Amino acid sequence: MRKLVGRKSEKKILLDALQSSHSELLVVYGRRRVGKTFLVRTVYKENIVLEISGIYKASLKNQLLKFHLTLSNLMPSPRKPKNWIEAFFRLELYLNELQGRKKKVIFIDEFPWFDTPKSGFLVAFDSFWNSYVTKRSDIVVVVCGSASSYMIKKIVRNKGGLHNRLSEKIKLLPFNLNETRQLLRANKVNLTNYDITQLYMVMGGVPHYLEKVLPGESVVQTLDRLCFEKDGFLRTEFTNVFASLFSHHENHEAIIRALSTVRKGLTRNELSQRSQIPTGGTLTKTLTELEHSGFVDIYTPYQKVKNSVYRLSDEYSMFYIKFIEGSIPSNLGVWAKRQKQQSFRIWAGFSFETICMKHVEEIKEGLKIRGVYSKNYSWIEKNTKNSAQIDLLIDRDDNVINLCEIKFHNTTYAISKTYASEIIKKMNSFSEATKTRKSIFITFITTYGLVENQYKRELVQNELQLADLFVAL
Repeated sequence: MRKLVGRKSEKKILLDALQSSHSELLVVYGRRRVGKTFLVRTVYKENIVLEISGIYKASLKNQLLKFHLTLSNLMPSPRKPKNWIEAFFRLELYLNELQGRKKKVIFIDEFPWFDTPKSGFLVAFDSFWNSYVTKRSDIVVVVCGSASSYMIKKIVRNKGGLHNRLSEKIKLLPFNLNETRQLLRANKVNLTNYDITQLYMVMGGVPHYLEKVLPGESVVQTLDRLCFEKDGFLRTEFTNVFASLFSHHENHEAIIRALSTVRKGLTRNELSQRSQIPTGGTLTKTLTELEHSGFVDIYTPYQKVKNSVYRLSDEYSMFYIKFIEGSIPSNLGVWAKRQKQQSFRIWAGFSFETICMKHVEEIKEGLKIRGVYSKNYSWIEKNTKNSAQIDLLIDRDDNVINLCEIKFHNTTYAISKTYASEIIKKMNSFSEATKTRKSIFITFITTYGLVENQYKRELVQNELQLADLFVAL
């Protein structure tokens, strides 16, 4: 049986619900394939008395039939319910028959799929919770869904009968690098940190994708099998992901494709122009849904510049658009050849930057500043002789700003004279434009460290390596 890796804080929330003196309503949401169902099933395997999952794009009739058949396996039920009020009433009858003081878990998976138009599902669930469950002390109801925007709007921020009824919410994120290494090792996949990072650049920390990595395969062999062979799992995943998560998913794909064309991110207006989605309610809704689902991150510019930058944060989407889409299926080995191309180096640099921006807490730990209050920003100076951009800077309360330079390389990285001049120009441009009075520390984050030379000695105050990103916090 698969072992539950990581998820310590999430597991604690679920277990605490079993120990409370009253009934609990828990929400678990997060992007597709991130392991929501596995988490709930594993932690509550001894307590689940009913598990049911909505059916993707099914009619009200079929959703009710699924509910009826599931419940019929647990108690006699002569006929199919006519509506959701009746369906939940039958669930109440079933719960009335269960004995014992042990908490009883009702697990409703893919909750948004049950809520078909004009079905009355959410109203019936509201009634079930407020009129029945809250009168008992021995029930835990877990509602789970991949459509994060629905879960937040309809459950977490519900303004009706479920308002303030939620006990806890769990936004399940993809694994970080440390958890990814744990999962691979649990599956007998023994790779170096460098190789694990290469896999992460393609799959992110999505557990379902990482489960496809086989022991005894190199990274090149794994990516050829999953991405470039005819029936490779990741060849068709892109369309499936968006179609199953969002209505009008064409808009979401348009945003993702627009962001994939630029390394530094786009403002809202730039995104509107490139995606051809008018700036208004539709664009706002699409961006919000992508952000809640973990595909896009928003970075606040330094010193409260108005235009926030949207950046593609989903590694798989970027890799699919750059390398898989349009490629001809082949069993002859593709990825080894692609790694020699300039497009690979550009993509690898961008992907490593994205990974570092997701591991800021690990970076702060490596800098020994986790106890210092700080904020993270991006910064850009345009239309001047000193134009420059900084993807990650850490503005600290101890009068220091870490200006981070991020480099992915297969050996130690040497700062050249030309690059040293660029760094000095960037630092001067930042100081002049922001008028900061804080000390600026040039901080390098690399795979295998920096070559010891005069430019490193003159410029670099802090240096972190790939191993620092894998630290367990």
